[in-house]
Amino acid sequence: MNLKSFKLGLFTGVFALMALNASAQQPKQAEQHSNANVRMGQKALLDGDFKNAESYLTKALPQEGKDPDVLYMLGYSQFQNGDYKKSAETFGKVVALNGKNANALYFKGKATNNLAVQANKISVANKEQLLRVAIEDYSKAIAITPNDAKFYQNRAIANRDLGILIGTAGTPNYNKAMATDAYNNAIKDYEKVLSFDASKKDIQTEIKKAKVYRDNLK
Repeated sequence: MNLKSFKLGLFTGVFALMALNASAQQPKQAEQHSNANVRMGQKALLDGDFKNAESYLTKALPQEGKDPDVLYMLGYSQFQNGDYKKSAETFGKVVALNGKNANALYFKGKATNNLAVQANKISVANKEQLLRVAIEDYSKAIAITPNDAKFYQNRAIANRDLGILIGTAGTPNYNKAMATDAYNNAIKDYEKVLSFDASKKDIQTEIKKAKVYRDNLK
């Protein structure tokens, strides 16, 4: 089993937690990487020790800085450790090496979205830009893998967050028309998620909330 197969097997379980209908399987063993820090990082990742995984995988750079699989594991470790800025940057490097990696685009978008929502020391304009980047990343992932419900669901969340950000009266970037578009785009993506599984009550609730937010814009 090569490193790419290892990565895909390892993260099947991760994606299953976020996907709407997925199954998880853990690999029994992985091919030994020639870099000791990568091997230790792999082991830590399998053990759920993301702090040490990030440490070991960071030490593997720049020697392995052109290996998208090593970078992918590092970006995921950073994401789990809550360092969304570094995670987005690392997944950006994965995408630069392999622009067809839909899951890397997904995690880049998710990290960027989290950064926009949780960061307190960045301007409203920068938060808006981050959310637009996240939406773009999800859209690229959808273009590559159009039947993955989690991509639509997370793009809906990013659009909802954008609607909240630019639809709050009195804020410097308030724009009712753009906020309305953002909520409409969120609703459209939530409805797409329901096309995969119409029984999801949480998504039905999110659609209702997005419509209330949109209709109550000042």
